[in-house]
Amino acid sequence: MGSADVALLRALRTHLHQPPVENAVRRFSLLGDHGGVWLATSLAGAAAAPARRQRFLRAAATIVGAYAANQTIKVIVRRRRPELPDLPQLTSTQSRLSYPSAHATTSFAGARALSPLLPPAPLYALAVSLALSRPYLGVHYPSDALAGAVLGTAVAELRS
Repeated sequence: MGSADVALLRALRTHLHQPPVENAVRRFSLLGDHGGVWLATSLAGAAAAPARRQRFLRAAATIVGAYAANQTIKVIVRRRRPELPDLPQLTSTQSRLSYPSAHATTSFAGARALSPLLPPAPLYALAVSLALSRPYLGVHYPSDALAGAVLGTAVAELRS
């Protein structure tokens, strides 16, 4: 990995690390598993706003598509998750593949797809927070999160 990527990962792994903060970030990060919070938001919107149901369902399909693209790229690239011997990962993951971050991919796809339907600022704040939670927890390099953000945005743009 590039030295800047590792240096930024180390900074994210060593700043604001108190047990209560780590526990809160670990729990918060679960919201992004498989795009869960984004799919739940899309489906809730579809149920609550019948006039915009199709648009919310299209957002959900975009998130699923972004996740599928992410998983395909992960298998092709096969980048291993960070291993810093002095800073172990703070959460478990389903695979040892890192690039790009699925949390970042689905979050930015969700924020972009839902922003015509809901206020964009909180959507993007949530997306950035979920993306940054992964290097904070030590399971992604910062470049994984950046690549995921770009991928998710691109998938959502292509579907808009």
